[in-house]
Amino acid sequence: MKNTAVAFGLILLVTLGSCKEKVGEGVEHVEKENTKIILPTRTAPKDPSFTMVLTKEWLASNKEDEQKMNLVLAANRTDATHISTMDSIIVPKDFSGDIAYYLPFPLEVQGLQKVNKIIFFSYATQTFATYEKGALTHTGPTNMGSKKHKTPTGLFFSNWKAEETISTFDDEWELKWNFNVENLEGIGWHEYSLPGYPASHSCMRLQEKDAKVLYEWADQWVLADAETVKVKGTPTVIFGTYDFEAKKPWLKLVQDPKALTITSAELETVVAPFLSEIYTAQDNRKAQKEVAVK
Repeated sequence: MKNTAVAFGLILLVTLGSCKEKVGEGVEHVEKENTKIILPTRTAPKDPSFTMVLTKEWLASNKEDEQKMNLVLAANRTDATHISTMDSIIVPKDFSGDIAYYLPFPLEVQGLQKVNKIIFFSYATQTFATYEKGALTHTGPTNMGSKKHKTPTGLFFSNWKAEETISTFDDEWELKWNFNVENLEGIGWHEYSLPGYPASHSCMRLQEKDAKVLYEWADQWVLADAETVKVKGTPTVIFGTYDFEAKKPWLKLVQDPKALTITSAELETVVAPFLSEIYTAQDNRKAQKEVAVK
């Protein structure tokens, strides 16, 4: 859904519209071309598979278990409010692993070693992931644009943010932890309800805990004046398509836990056309910081 664009005290015009590999204990260093990918410590589940269960029965005995709930909400691309409205859900057979092992993004991407920060939103899998110098740092579920209000794909840069703002599509929609990526179209990510399928007015809906992490993690733009961007924010790549006529794609995980896996090679292919622009923006941010220090 769309949101009100406010950046650095400037009110900008917004058009009306919508808004794996196992890692052992400790930290693993991957050497290549004199660079390192530093992978966070994570625990892999012994059994990465899923099973289908009746929602009410599962919630009756598990809803107070925070770890299990977090994984099940992520697996079903939903939130605590909407999961109870579902007849059946998929659940992991083994809850001992880190969330990264239950979602499709790779733990490391060699082709991103020189990219300081980047975020990906996968339309096909309804998930997002952040990387720092090729290492996956955070991942979770999202509900993106509906069939009528599809989220645009391609390269964007995070620009302005607001802890709370009001949607321009409906002034009764309060958007928390909002971070805009397409100013004129009012598109960004923020906390909002996740019914378990693409339902937004073009924005990328997140669980509140994820929205807060991304709100603090991503960089804002720097403006030279009301119409000139001096420094771009964090590169944000939105990619893939969603089959709105088919069953929810994550249901395939019951038959094949690797059905939605995004390989590092696939992610490198997705980002390849944008690397030059990403590096230019990154170098510019570094240069501006150096000037500011002097």
